[in-house]
Amino acid sequence: MMDAVQLATFHAVIGEGSFDAAARALHVTPSAVSQRIKALEQAVGQVLVRRTKPAEPTEAGQALVRLAGQVALLEREALDAARGALGGGGRTRIAVVVNADSLHTWFLPALAALPGDPALGFDLHQDDQDHTADLLRAGTAMAAVTAQHTAVQGCRVERLGAMRYLAVAAPGVFDDFATTPMIVLNRKDRLQHRFLASVTRRHLDPPVHYVPAAAAFVDAIRLGLGWGMVPEQLARPDLAAGRLAELTPGRHLDVPLYWQYWRLESAILTTLTAAVRAAAEEVLR
Repeated sequence: MMDAVQLATFHAVIGEGSFDAAARALHVTPSAVSQRIKALEQAVGQVLVRRTKPAEPTEAGQALVRLAGQVALLEREALDAARGALGGGGRTRIAVVVNADSLHTWFLPALAALPGDPALGFDLHQDDQDHTADLLRAGTAMAAVTAQHTAVQGCRVERLGAMRYLAVAAPGVFDDFATTPMIVLNRKDRLQHRFLASVTRRHLDPPVHYVPAAAAFVDAIRLGLGWGMVPEQLARPDLAAGRLAELTPGRHLDVPLYWQYWRLESAILTTLTAAVRAAAEEVLR
């Protein structure tokens, strides 16, 4: 049986990113953290932490990341229930990975709708919707907004709806899909390429500008740097005001989104799931 203190220390090292940061979070010395990790590694018989910046779990350590997080979450909730009004259950960090457009449009209102809890903190990660489940699979995140509908092992999955994207550009900028520059969020972002293939039925290689932030991405299109796929919720006001023009009226791209989260009887995850579901219903199709 693994030592609970050692497991909690392992969770802190991976969550905080270093032995020193974990020591500060646990209110112990870095030497104590190092000794606990070494003892856990000896008990398991494998190196569990890659001493990089930030610290990362090894392949063997990845198997313990989710367990450590689940134990920490359930322990906090059990302490809260046992202590009742006295509180003092400790701080809990909920790691969630979200695609950029959801984070920029509807996801933060879901968090804002949650009951206030000064002991609860969110650690938000951003990734492409086709890759957000990777952190769930690694055990680093407890929940994810993802385009992947097949449940990650140990997780539940719920369909949230579809985010509709429109192909837009500033007036007078677009000539044709072959020569007008394409704005892309990052090298994982394939929305523009998917839309291009669906509309032209040809392999085209237009110039590309990479703009790796959701707000700046839309700004780049407004400023005339090129065309891109913008969430309908963000595009409509600009289209109405004449700041943007739709390239192919009546043609759009719908991206189904799902909520995947640990299969765990947790009051925090249940409350978060209800808030995410409600916020998504307001925006997604």
